[in-house]
Amino acid sequence: MKQFVSSRWIVVACAALACTAAAAQQAQGRVDVGKRDYDSNCAVCHGTSGKGNGPYAPYLKSALPDLTTLAKRNGGVFPMAKVYDTIEAAGAAHGSRDMPVWGKAFSVDAADYYFEVPVNLDAVVRGRMLTLAEYVNRLQAK
Repeated sequence: MKQFVSSRWIVVACAALACTAAAAQQAQGRVDVGKRDYDSNCAVCHGTSGKGNGPYAPYLKSALPDLTTLAKRNGGVFPMAKVYDTIEAAGAAHGSRDMPVWGKAFSVDAADYYFEVPVNLDAVVRGRMLTLAEYVNRLQAK
């Protein structure tokens, strides 16, 4: 009986160790959705650093703003609502939502992207825009 109890504890300890290792691996593989969306949709013009020096920047009609100084230019406070509104509206500089840079990433019409999973698409789109705005906040110069 004593050997049975000991082997049970060994199994429990091994299972706990395996779960801890799996959780650590999962934590290392986390996806930064804001960064991913920025890199996919914004960096081509705004640059990976947010300074407005992306590979397409020289081909645009007007200079791009330095996204790393938004807070500095706003009295030291990051203008989250303004950034969110800019992403949501896409603005005249960004063209229409059909523009390839935006694709359907920030559109409620992207229903086929989420397959048949029942989700509130409006909430998903708002969440992605918030994570993108939050990533731009992390780009701010110190």
